[in-house]
Amino acid sequence: MPRPHLLRGTRGAGVLLHPTSLPGGHGIGDLGPEAHRFLEWLSLAGFAWWQMLPVGPVGPGNSPYASTSSFAGEELLVSLDHLAEDRLLTSAELRQARGAGGGAGVSFGSARDRKRRALLCARDRFAARRGFGSQAFRRFERASAGWLPDYLGWLGADPHGLDSFTQFCFAQDWSRLRDAAHARGIRLIGDVPIFVDSHSADVAAHPELFRLDRRGQPTVVTGVPPDCFSATGQRWGHPHYRWSAHRAARFAWWRARMRMALTRFDLIRLDHFVGFHHAYEIPASAPDARRGVWKKQAGRELLGALAGEFGALPLIAEDLGAVTAAVTTLRDTFDLPGMRVMHHAFWSGTNGDLPHHHPVHSVAYSGTHDNNTTQGWWGRLDRASKGRFRALAGAGKPHEAMARLLMSSPATLAIVPAQDILGLGASARMNLPGAGRHQWKWRMPSPLATSTASHWRALLAASGRATESGRPLQ
Repeated sequence: MPRPHLLRGTRGAGVLLHPTSLPGGHGIGDLGPEAHRFLEWLSLAGFAWWQMLPVGPVGPGNSPYASTSSFAGEELLVSLDHLAEDRLLTSAELRQARGAGGGAGVSFGSARDRKRRALLCARDRFAARRGFGSQAFRRFERASAGWLPDYLGWLGADPHGLDSFTQFCFAQDWSRLRDAAHARGIRLIGDVPIFVDSHSADVAAHPELFRLDRRGQPTVVTGVPPDCFSATGQRWGHPHYRWSAHRAARFAWWRARMRMALTRFDLIRLDHFVGFHHAYEIPASAPDARRGVWKKQAGRELLGALAGEFGALPLIAEDLGAVTAAVTTLRDTFDLPGMRVMHHAFWSGTNGDLPHHHPVHSVAYSGTHDNNTTQGWWGRLDRASKGRFRALAGAGKPHEAMARLLMSSPATLAIVPAQDILGLGASARMNLPGAGRHQWKWRMPSPLATSTASHWRALLAASGRATESGRPLQ
């Protein structure tokens, strides 16, 4: 008998927070002590899930959705504090690498410069100790043999240079984090973007899997048509897949991609799920997304191949956008929970995002990384929509009323962004779709206070979502 989906029969709650948004002293959040401190807060508050954005090397505009590798980890997430604990950095080198604390926003350029200098010191010390010949590093190389040589080759990097050392450190840090999460009864939710960047190790290593011309340039690119976010649509610019080549290879690249994601996460949000049934194809020469067309895709075959390897697919379908009956059928065929976004619910009285319309087998959010914060959303909401919200949610601060409404949803899993836990306004928004520059920079001003955990535990308990504190996963 097939295993049920991971969310079947389990009512819980989680927090959406990308690790780069954690506070700390290195100019950007990472997988170090503040990440483990956040796990402690989640456990005290009764949350069972931590959801993140993609964790691969960021691409243009520092977007985690335009990564340069589907397999590698972002070097900025490596913990310098852990390297100091392992005596690969001195206290002086650690101090020199320090930048702005939480709340100042991420300065990707300066944070990368400081971290790379520190990582070079740690790499040289690691090499001097013959760490590249250690059992731990050799295990890492064997486990990464399917992607690491391609990634290093694309970078033009030495197999025992800084980049291979950094990926080893990322894997070590991730293993510590996942073990610590599971020890506290917390599962991790990741995010797999549907597309990859044209200037990536994936396209360089497997050009046959993408629709490219003889010069290796995309013939059509990805995006979405004009919508409420942008009057000219969004021209993402990724190359589309050559599905005939994926089919001939029995979707081996996709299976490997999902296998890697599941070494890091317990559940995966499958980004732009609509695109697995029909995707928007924009001529590569077009300056924006207004001249695209929808074309059918090979999602049913792909998901069937993944189910053949993994059984019950540990996926959340990000079924937002141009959802059709066929998209819903595809989602339900593979027993995937879809998403409901509360910010979208109050524009009309019959909206399917209203909480009483949420299916049990779904994941409800107040907002996602692409939405405003709830306080920011409220400030821009029209009077009629505010009236509909108050009629259902009652009085009080909008972010608190939204949280009560969200947690009372029938949806099995409810996710609240960290900005809404803090009650922050529009300046704390993570991303404005289509805006391009100056996105993905928000950081928590300080760690979440222990005193707020009891408030959230009471709310989660009242809505049947609180976990037993600290209970390890079986």
